[in-house]
Amino acid sequence: MAAGTDLLRIADGTPLVVDADTATLIVNPASDVRADYAHRLAERTHALAIAHAAAAAPAVTTDGTTIAVFANVGSVDDAKAAADAHADGAGLVRTEFLFQSRAAPPTVEEQEAVYRAIADAFGGRPVVFRTLDAGADKPLPFLLAEHEANPYLGVRGIRLTLRQPDLLREQLQAICAVAADATIRLMFPMVSSIDELQAALGVLDDACGGTRPDGLRVGMMIEVPSAALKAAAFAPHVDFFSVGTNDLTQYALAAERGNPALATLADPLDPGVLRLIDTLCRNAGPASVSICGEAAADPAATPVFVGLGVDSLSVAGPSVATVKAAVRRVDRGQAADLAARALWCGTAAEVRRLVEAT
Repeated sequence: MAAGTDLLRIADGTPLVVDADTATLIVNPASDVRADYAHRLAERTHALAIAHAAAAAPAVTTDGTTIAVFANVGSVDDAKAAADAHADGAGLVRTEFLFQSRAAPPTVEEQEAVYRAIADAFGGRPVVFRTLDAGADKPLPFLLAEHEANPYLGVRGIRLTLRQPDLLREQLQAICAVAADATIRLMFPMVSSIDELQAALGVLDDACGGTRPDGLRVGMMIEVPSAALKAAAFAPHVDFFSVGTNDLTQYALAAERGNPALATLADPLDPGVLRLIDTLCRNAGPASVSICGEAAADPAATPVFVGLGVDSLSVAGPSVATVKAAVRRVDRGQAADLAARALWCGTAAEVRRLVEAT
């Protein structure tokens, strides 16, 4: 939370206000402050109830554009909960949950069974499987990794699995098997070069015997700033892009996402990060663009992302209803003007003030 060790000196039983909207912690608030927050909480509870009541309906902007709101999931139970929350599908399945804390990788049959259960949970709605994204903060016990001075800039994501082609091939075999009779999309993480993407697509074609399942759409994550800048070169090879704002932000701002001292700096609404997303959207061609990082659930980010031209958002299951409600308040024309102004702001805080004032 980056609140510092002073938290540990607060006496048990002390009233607190934790305001996640403004990143503020108020210790022992005055009675009028408590009353104000109680009122705001009641209003939010009411708005949340309205959002949940409308969650099954599509998220359509005021000018008639549908923005899909998917869910990020990391297990079969996550998928069932997200489907119950009326997500339009899974925008990100973190498949590494199947690989972690194991002495050996899961078999093709194990993977297929779990992937099929996730697809079944969504009942025909699209499901995006991200291939194994390991390395850095997600090591695998069965892969002996060499020590890296900076693992976040090291062998992770597609860089790791291309060095383990059998591991990648078996995962793609399982995904292709499910894609034969479900609406499946596949994406590769941490892609930074055309060579990496083409190598991964080569393993895919090998895994499916040279014939990809009908309807299988293939995409890539945009987490590396240079990949966003080279979108036009990647676009002919993919059906969609998915922006991982957590990593894109830490790489663009040189601010490690797990470092609490840099929490205020690593804001995905920084204009530099927004310019990368803008460049991507402008050069994606027919490929669609989704946001699947934590920022997708930020109410302040919704009009900005829609204004930049993003086609869909993927959030944690419990946020689906509120994000759909936020989309329904957006006019794309006004959002485009807002996004254009946001690109010329100097800081993320300035962008947030701009959104709040609009």
